Amino acid sequence: MDIGIPKQKRPFDYRIGLTPMGVKILTDLGHRCYVESGAGQGSGFDDERYRQAGAQIVYATEEIYGRGQLILSVSRPTPAEFELLQEGHILCGFLHLAVSHPAKIEILLERQVAAIAYETIQTADGHLPVLSVASQIAGRMIAPIAAQLLQNNSGGHGILLGGVPGVPPANVVILGAGMVGSNAAKMFKAMGTTVYVLDTDLHKLQQVEESGCNAHTIVAYDFNIAKAVQRADVLVGAVLIPGARTPIVVTREMVRAMKPRSVIMDISIDQGGCVETSHPTTYQSPTYIEEGVIHYCVPNMTGVVARTMTHAFNNAAWPYILKIAEQGLERALADDPALRHGLNTHDGQIVHPALRESLGGAA
Repeated sequence: MDIGIPKQKRPFDYRIGLTPMGVKILTDLGHRCYVESGAGQGSGFDDERYRQAGAQIVYATEEIYGRGQLILSVSRPTPAEFELLQEGHILCGFLHLAVSHPAKIEILLERQVAAIAYETIQTADGHLPVLSVASQIAGRMIAPIAAQLLQNNSGGHGILLGGVPGVPPANVVILGAGMVGSNAAKMFKAMGTTVYVLDTDLHKLQQVEESGCNAHTIVAYDFNIAKAVQRADVLVGAVLIPGARTPIVVTREMVRAMKPRSVIMDISIDQGGCVETSHPTTYQSPTYIEEGVIHYCVPNMTGVVARTMTHAFNNAAWPYILKIAEQGLERALADDPALRHGLNTHDGQIVHPALRESLGGAA
């Protein structure tokens, strides 16, 4: 199979879709890998590493899409890249199609692109193997960023996360006890904060309890959310419905009731955000003030820890990449139910139920 590995075009995304080791294994099996020049630089892999692994280095994005059948991206391609997609392409990446522009969905359908979203690959027990590693990393990044945002020089209200003897620590409220939320809770507790974790799933709350991080767990009824949000110094949005747009669970009215210069970190922003006042930002300008509250809403926030993230998600995505390359898409889908969950569009149809519902039942 011909495999194209483009350089990520979105600002502050330094990850790459396949490591040199993955390229070597595939080329040793007889597949052809085309890597865009400079694509691996941010992850610590120069072009020469890829040449030694058997890849052909190309110098134009158009050539990557022109030669490759299987396109291994990381984040969703840019509008210019979507225009390069052709019939027969298999596109892999963290695509988050539920919040993408309708024109991009139209291209996928009109050109009959098979779009495999890493974030919706799901095993029979509900585990999201590729998304989970990204969520672990994002969860562990949150606490140190929050600590900085609470400082006066960042506009915060001058609270030290862990407090000191005689002065209480910050109150941190985490909405969602999944992989992001549970990892964030561990990091915040390690820094000495008071942590409240809310979720509708009692089993997930039980797992937080059993993890030993000593967070307070609360069922995420609307009135509990409103009370918790009001006392939060840091509010973390970590709500996820695989493949679907994230529901709004924190209203503008709730935000208005928060302490002035407290912090909202809406990590759900990749799928649209769970806070009514959230909108995407970038690392160039990561925050804004709304209703007197600092908002941090950077999508694909793991793009700046590219070496760790590239290795981690490649470890998780590799079995699926190899299966597609070796078996072809149709046989791979037939053999692997988890991969079938990852398929979002195919043969001109939206095939993922949650995505179809988010887009209003479009075909």
